[in-house]
Amino acid sequence: QCLYQFLAFVPPSNGSLTKPGTASVMVDTQHPLTLVLNSSVGDRELCKVQYHFGEFGNYSLVVKTLNASTKTVSCVVTINERPINSYLPILFAFLVYNGIFTVLIVVRLFMKIDPVRNWVYKKLNPRETDRLINSELGSPNTTDSINCDPAPHSWSTASRQRLHSLDTFRGLSLVIMVFVNYGGGKYWFFKHESWNGLTVADLVFPWFVFIMGTSIALSLSSMLRWGSSKWKVLRKILWRSFLLILLGIIVVNPNYCLGPLSWDNLRIPGVLQRLGLTYLVVAALELLFTRAESGTWEGRYPALQDILPYWPQWIFILMLEVVWLCLTLLLPVPDCPRGYLGPGGIGDFGNYPNCTGGAAGYIDRLLLGEKHIYQHPSSSVIYQTTMPYDPEGILGTINSIVMAFLGLQAGKITLFYKDQHKQIMIRFVIWSIVMGIISAILTKCSKEEGFIPINKNLWSISYVTTTGCFAFILLSLVYYLVDVKKFWSGAPFFYPGMNSILVYIGHEVFEDYFPFKWKMQDSQSHAEHLTQNLTATTLWVIISYLLYRRRIFWKI
Repeated sequence: QCLYQFLAFVPPSNGSLTKPGTASVMVDTQHPLTLVLNSSVGDRELCKVQYHFGEFGNYSLVVKTLNASTKTVSCVVTINERPINSYLPILFAFLVYNGIFTVLIVVRLFMKIDPVRNWVYKKLNPRETDRLINSELGSPNTTDSINCDPAPHSWSTASRQRLHSLDTFRGLSLVIMVFVNYGGGKYWFFKHESWNGLTVADLVFPWFVFIMGTSIALSLSSMLRWGSSKWKVLRKILWRSFLLILLGIIVVNPNYCLGPLSWDNLRIPGVLQRLGLTYLVVAALELLFTRAESGTWEGRYPALQDILPYWPQWIFILMLEVVWLCLTLLLPVPDCPRGYLGPGGIGDFGNYPNCTGGAAGYIDRLLLGEKHIYQHPSSSVIYQTTMPYDPEGILGTINSIVMAFLGLQAGKITLFYKDQHKQIMIRFVIWSIVMGIISAILTKCSKEEGFIPINKNLWSISYVTTTGCFAFILLSLVYYLVDVKKFWSGAPFFYPGMNSILVYIGHEVFEDYFPFKWKMQDSQSHAEHLTQNLTATTLWVIISYLLYRRRIFWKI
């Protein structure tokens, strides 16, 4: 439903058959395009062609007059040069990383063989070999001299009992987020969707919010169990929220590209700001109703023991969602239809050019001011919007709280069904199915035609339920592989998951510094962009591994 945009004027051929009128243009290859040829006299539509052009292909739209008297023409797309296979760099990168992981696995297996391990230690440090074997590593005959668990032996029992699946899940989300923020190889599916819809890039932030909620349930339960008072825990919650918001505004602020920050152009919302506010609300809500001991609930419905004791929390969350629905669908917005969820610009046939985001955009502009929100939203790429719009705005924070609350529910499941792996995974799958059903109803299983479409910019409730559905499934899979069967240690994602704040802030601050970025020979090459972005992401994984080995963790 976009307005047609002028592409080119084709000059007349003046009756010449050897030198027809021509015009050269560059077109988008992400979406199928509809090309309309209009007569320069009377603006009459002559023909219409829909075609999905391939990347770096060379095409001709050949226009011929079939009948001069009736002014009928034919339009045919011909291929001059076939488009390239732009996905080959992804295949090559996959093979390279697969080879690296295979070598590491083989090395780890060889290191479990006593003679090989002892020979390696002897070569690395011959003077200390005997002492290492007899003290830190144990005798060569001990079965646990090398543990495939990533946690060092000297750590406490409580540390070893930490759910590695949570850190692995967090690290996976963070690694994808870093890769996406660095450019994602300039592939469209590693960029945020312009408006409605879902790409890989749109999954990672809600997953990070989700696992933050899971961690809240476990950490608050642990602190209270070890004797911390609720007032002391509340002070920690307030302090951590304040630091996250402060870091987001001062350190990780996109308006630095405009020069030194000033109040005139300071962006107030942001990723860390939203994390801080979401953490504050969900952690305080959980602290208010949590118990130091999570024994079996003795109510009428033991199958709902992780839900019914906390009915006030659910009422609060449902009330928040009602507020979001009422403001989004019922708030009057000047010069916009009530309940408008579109991108504005040339979308919806250009009828509402200044209505980007509907009520969500209006509230941000009204309360924060146009200069204090994000100036280049993803909607400007396709829909040519001119209004500033912030995807981390005020109204969307309500649904990020809902997302974190779903993660909190996952944490409660692991607490109430501790060591009952089958029950935990069944609950995760049930929650995933419930979220999927809600998403199907809200969206009518379509991208554009549902009651409430999936939309990352709006953080629509269907976006939350859909990404929540995927989060429960992914967490159950990681939990099974890492903590139940121990088929996988969680590496390499486990390491950035243990230092998530440092990695996130670091990758933002050093984004334009070598070796995370360098001048490319061909800025249009997927291969070069992918190489640069994967190199930068891998470096942060290596940095987090080295920090982990030195037991350096930046906690807020």
